Amino acid sequence: MVTIVLVHGAFADGSSWNRVIELLLNKGYGVVAPSNPLRGVEHDSAYVTSVVEQIAGPVILVGHSYAGAVISNVAPKTGNVVGLVFVAAFATDEGERLGDVTGTSKDAILGTALVPQNYPTDKGDIAVELVVDPAHMHEVFAADLPAAPPPCSPQPSDPSRLLHLTNCLGPRRGGRSSRGPSSQQRTRPAGTDIVRQMAQRAGAKITEVDSSHVVMVSHPEVVTDVILDAARAGELAAATR
Repeated sequence: MVTIVLVHGAFADGSSWNRVIELLLNKGYGVVAPSNPLRGVEHDSAYVTSVVEQIAGPVILVGHSYAGAVISNVAPKTGNVVGLVFVAAFATDEGERLGDVTGTSKDAILGTALVPQNYPTDKGDIAVELVVDPAHMHEVFAADLPAAPPPCSPQPSDPSRLLHLTNCLGPRRGGRSSRGPSSQQRTRPAGTDIVRQMAQRAGAKITEVDSSHVVMVSHPEVVTDVILDAARAGELAAATR
């Protein structure tokens, strides 16, 4: 049986998968939900790669939002990934810089609520990261959830949940294609048009649902069904290797 690795996106943490984790565990699957460092694709993909490489047996990688770019970079570097699932996520290709790609969206609204903040790096200089203005978090990120802060809503002062987009390149294409189903949202936080175009380009099976950007929180059953489909396909692929 495959192990399912759930990677959260920007402005969120692993708790955003809580209900999905419960549903997958009830189906008998092993689940890992690592804490995505959110320090750029190169850094984050190296971390998630290390997680995947320490899992015995086949893995289904699931990424939400920004984490789609992360898992796109992880899959070519590992030998046990048998499927990818993009949950309202970016499926980047070789040479694509995520900050440039998202800027071409015609319907994204998340960018209007982002606020730059400075933070010190381990080299002693200052870099810029982005946070969501708390006053607009519900509107642009989780509009179909109760108005109270959702489980995945970050505290503005928590640097582990923030993101900068300085080195967000897609992977080189290798000899193995492991694109899995993609669950999308119809609403516009991060650019439904870009997410859909990337999924179509990847040849993914696309499932759409009317939702805010945190579709795994507001529609966990739909997301779980997509992951289960990928898991079953991954198990067949692993059995024929």
